[in-house]
Amino acid sequence: MSEVYSCDDPAQRQKGFAEAKEALGRSGLLVVPTDTVYGVAADAFDPTGVRRLLRAKGRSRTMPVPVLIGASETLRALTTALGPAARDLAARFWPGGLTLICRQQPSLRWDLGDSRGTVALRMPDHRDALDLLADNGPLAVSSANTTGNPPATTIAAAREMLGDAIDVYLDAGETPGPTPSTIVDVTGDVARVVRAGVIPTEQLREVVPEIEPAEG
Repeated sequence: MSEVYSCDDPAQRQKGFAEAKEALGRSGLLVVPTDTVYGVAADAFDPTGVRRLLRAKGRSRTMPVPVLIGASETLRALTTALGPAARDLAARFWPGGLTLICRQQPSLRWDLGDSRGTVALRMPDHRDALDLLADNGPLAVSSANTTGNPPATTIAAAREMLGDAIDVYLDAGETPGPTPSTIVDVTGDVARVVRAGVIPTEQLREVVPEIEPAEG
């Protein structure tokens, strides 16, 4: 039976974080708050946990799982061939609602799906999420919903969709969603928006004027 812990109650938060750490250690899944919507989280370096995450959401390997990180310095450690556009965007919008698709370090031993040598990274602007990342390292995180349904902005909505597929639910109240993060691909010669989100393209252009907007 899944447990729900309130992040607003210090004792529950402490216990919930301890249970979350234990669950991740056995390839378990969490539902965690972020600055956009709730997310389903697994240890990014645990292929079994990531496979469980994909199954829980009904998501295929053709849609690789993004990774949340707790410090901007981790961007350099996990990526290679990082250009000025990526560095400038991260400096301006992290922590916050910007996901960057980068070339991953070839030495990384993880399996996030059919990523073709790339990884989508974000540093969230949420105290509970950042504390959890500081305690556990990078987490593979996808929006807390089953495929085809809107992302959850409350724990109740997440539980209704995901139920006991999740080991630990961390409840921080309603999130600012439902708009997800903006995703920018910085693996090519020119940065390109691949999903519109909470950060408008106009703001991105203040940092990278040549950025290409999302299609459609």
